[in-house]
Amino acid sequence: MKTIDDIDRRILALLQKDASLPLDELGSRVGLSRNACWRRIKALEEAGVIRARVTLLDPAALGLGLTVFILVRTSRHEPDWLEKFAKATRAMPEILGAYRMSGELDYLIRARVADVAGYDRLYRELIRKVEMSDVSSSFVMEEIKETTELPL
Repeated sequence: MKTIDDIDRRILALLQKDASLPLDELGSRVGLSRNACWRRIKALEEAGVIRARVTLLDPAALGLGLTVFILVRTSRHEPDWLEKFAKATRAMPEILGAYRMSGELDYLIRARVADVAGYDRLYRELIRKVEMSDVSSSFVMEEIKETTELPL
């Protein structure tokens, strides 16, 4: 794909805010015809810049009002342990993100659950599936900023 230009960035910015915008409106906002806008979107998809179009849901409305960050330390750093950890976290729908970290912390997990009891069930399932040296968790008291929009 060619280099992403200002029009592509404007298209991407609008789609990040509302992926359901009709092509006519999207094209009008960026100064392109409907077809030219569609071709750019298709090129961005084919290049992997646009990975998916999704619907964002309100977690609280679905009974998932508690965000928890789980900090994991392990004494195991073998590839088979990492594969087991990755497989376990990918299979648990409450886990929204799992990250291998630099520094003193080995892994960081971000999860959504209904409440502390829901977290306890998640914790018990995770430690049943994967051996870990130390697990500590922090519960989000207030979401100050939460976005899926990348800076363009």
